[in-house]
Amino acid sequence: MREMDRMADQMQRAFERNAWHGPALMETLAGLTATDAHSRPVASAHTIWEMVQHLSSWKEIVARRLAGERIDDVATDVDWPAITDSSESGWAATLQHLSDAQQKLMGAVKVFDPMRLMCSVPGTNYTYYVMIHGVPQHDVYHAGQISLLKRTMAEKETPVSN
Repeated sequence: MREMDRMADQMQRAFERNAWHGPALMETLAGLTATDAHSRPVASAHTIWEMVQHLSSWKEIVARRLAGERIDDVATDVDWPAITDSSESGWAATLQHLSDAQQKLMGAVKVFDPMRLMCSVPGTNYTYYVMIHGVPQHDVYHAGQISLLKRTMAEKETPVSN
């Protein structure tokens, strides 16, 4: 198996299924409604919906960087896009956008020249190798946050008995 295929496999495991650590990102998101995704059970934390949009943005940024685009600074509205449609169809579109961004990124990784892995990504202080490996780390990090938010929401719905 080629190095780029191995890296893509790890990305897909963290994103979709068969992750070593537990539920992958999409497994963590399964069954959530727009209301769930838009709720803010922890006042100082991002919502699940905000995290999903953030993940989509970074998958797109990485794919663009792999294709040779120089992206120095990422504006806040790109890093954490605003939610413009909080309906069920808006949530479905957000999840579809995440899946589309993942597929585009997977395609970019699979055709990336492995001879360039140790080259610095223009406009950053890290290599392509670190950036590509950062994608599944990013997915796992936010999947953990989402799991905690889901647990917090469930605990708020369950009455406490004495």
